[in-house]
Amino acid sequence: MPEYPHLTRFPSVAEFRQHVQRLGWDLPLDERALSADEGSPMAQPMDVGGFRVGNRWCIHPMEGWDGTEDGRPTAHTIRRWQHFGQSGAKLIWGGEAFAVRRDGRANPNQLYYRPENVHAMRDLLGALLDAHREKFGPGATDDLLVGLQLTHSGRFCRPNRKDRGEPRIAYHHPVLDAKFGIRPDDDSVVFRDDEIRRLVDDFVTVAKVAQEIGFGFVDVKQCHGYLGHEFLSAYDRPGPYGGDFEGRTRFLREILEGIRAECPGLLVGVRLSAFDTPPFYPDPRATGGGKFGPGIPHDYPTPYPGFGCRRDNPMQIDLEEPIRLLRMLRDEYRVALVNLTAGSPYYNPHIQRPAYYPPCDGYQPPEDPLAGCLRQIDVVRRLKQAVPGLPMVGTAYTYLQEFLPHAAQGVVREGWADFVGIGRLVLSYWDLPADVLAGRPLRTRRLCRTFSDCTTGPRNGLVSGCYPLDDYYKRSPEAEQLKQAKAAVRDRLR
Repeated sequence: MPEYPHLTRFPSVAEFRQHVQRLGWDLPLDERALSADEGSPMAQPMDVGGFRVGNRWCIHPMEGWDGTEDGRPTAHTIRRWQHFGQSGAKLIWGGEAFAVRRDGRANPNQLYYRPENVHAMRDLLGALLDAHREKFGPGATDDLLVGLQLTHSGRFCRPNRKDRGEPRIAYHHPVLDAKFGIRPDDDSVVFRDDEIRRLVDDFVTVAKVAQEIGFGFVDVKQCHGYLGHEFLSAYDRPGPYGGDFEGRTRFLREILEGIRAECPGLLVGVRLSAFDTPPFYPDPRATGGGKFGPGIPHDYPTPYPGFGCRRDNPMQIDLEEPIRLLRMLRDEYRVALVNLTAGSPYYNPHIQRPAYYPPCDGYQPPEDPLAGCLRQIDVVRRLKQAVPGLPMVGTAYTYLQEFLPHAAQGVVREGWADFVGIGRLVLSYWDLPADVLAGRPLRTRRLCRTFSDCTTGPRNGLVSGCYPLDDYYKRSPEAEQLKQAKAAVRDRLR
């Protein structure tokens, strides 16, 4: 299996820049990360739908696997949200992937809406706001924008058991059905049109509740293979929710129309997988030595049902429809901001979340993980150029590690993105934005090195956290269970 250079091998920004160029990419890397007092681009406020967001750092939504079975936050969840408040970022995108109803959960411990949970969600938001005020001052929340991500997990629903899926899908997929154990003749799992209309109402209902609780915006999730994202590729679905572009965007458009009618003044965001590829699996010819083989794509038919990729060659990005969708969101639906990601953690994680050390049951990187970051950064640049005036959050920065502040500052300075988002990094080094803006040195021992235990843990039924770097999880009983689960996989592959 090929070896790719770890980023710690590059002692300077100049040498890292040369490596980026050797890979055939461009990335604006500032030589020095500036503090807020020095006029850092990351410290500049930005208007989002009439709200003044205080800086350009964003915290991505999480899916912690650590709520109660009836959908309320636990101490684990509250601690994570307090860290969001302490981060120094002024845009908190969703905080949590929040299911609009129980059967739409991706795991039995995901937060979800029911009337009895409203008070707990209000307290959870309050914990974040209190943590922000305590760290940054009494008026610090005046320019802090916090949202709630609304979701239905679609073909990845597991509302009752962590080891058994209960999928609901937009259409039968020629590759994903077989990969995830859905019979192509089982139409009971396909949403009927009347069920979709009721689900639209559920999204609008939860948006109203989020506004009443005090969230500044809601995100209508359209990414990572979940239901909203799947509708965008429903070419072969008959009826009003599939087929042409109008049909495939109807689910999203009806939700946006409902929120606009029922929630005046509530800002709306959309987190979108801007491009996709067919699913990957470990190359069986290279498996061994305690590791699965590098990822290779499954066989796929053409035309392929994917969004943001060529139907005749889905390994190639095609941004025609993503650009059309973003222009529609900006011009017709007054969406206030978008958060751009790619692919899915379920079937092509190297596209979505590049890692040097993938989960122990996942395939090894089929390319230099840095290329996966640069691909997403470049796509956001292209979309920003094509759809000006729509605030955009960029993704895939965690892997950049020591060079993250230099790249974030350069990307925002050059107008490639308006905000830089961080996700899994926040589990170990939640206050990196505050350190950068204050001009403090990075605490490199807390930088995420993409060990992927935050993914391996939930795959083994454990809560999601940074087991290698955060003592809170490192000292927990789950840490030993995680070690045993990883050792079992390695032993099986030797």
